Amino acid sequence: MARLHLSAVAACAVLLALAAPSLAGDPDMLQDVCVADLKSPIKLNGFPCKADITADDFFFAGLKNAGNTNNPAGSNVTAANVQSFPGVNTLGVSMARIDYAPGGQNPPHTHPRATEIIFVLEGVLEVGFITTANKLFTKTITVGDVFVFPRGLVHFQQNRGHGPAAVIAGFNSQLQGTQAIATTLFAAAPPVPSDVLAKAFRVSNEDIDAVKARFK
Repeated sequence: MARLHLSAVAACAVLLALAAPSLAGDPDMLQDVCVADLKSPIKLNGFPCKADITADDFFFAGLKNAGNTNNPAGSNVTAANVQSFPGVNTLGVSMARIDYAPGGQNPPHTHPRATEIIFVLEGVLEVGFITTANKLFTKTITVGDVFVFPRGLVHFQQNRGHGPAAVIAGFNSQLQGTQAIATTLFAAAPPVPSDVLAKAFRVSNEDIDAVKARFK
């Protein structure tokens, strides 16, 4: 219980810091609240406001429980962004819970619209990001530790402990966007031509096709 309380306090501090106007990744809000109307046919940069709102629109219970990590990556991301939590629309902030099986990984990816900061709930993780100068910054972190990934840079987390691991993540955007590097390159639709990837990775077309087959 004490650990859960500490986690909640840390998560709130993370979100308040990220929500500062000078750091916001989203445009400034123009009214007090604008709960997203996810069913509206109107298309715009963001989401239109829902007319009738209640306190429930500003509540999300989805981060309480661990996600299912039974998948090839051995990890699960439970998002509390505008698509699952409409109350954060226009507020420039969102959260996520990431769970990792032993040996699990949140594969190299980027968030084009947000900086990410994580707080470790459980386990031991190797985390890191790579700058545009191809310099790797990596650290092993454990319960109670915090690490930040600058906006737009490729980053990852790998469970290095013998048991499960979990973090709470905060973003300075209502919808940070996530682009997983391997999935983007090898599972795009329509597919990236194999000869393009073969030249980029300096391997044969057959090698690329073999990797693509693993992502189907």
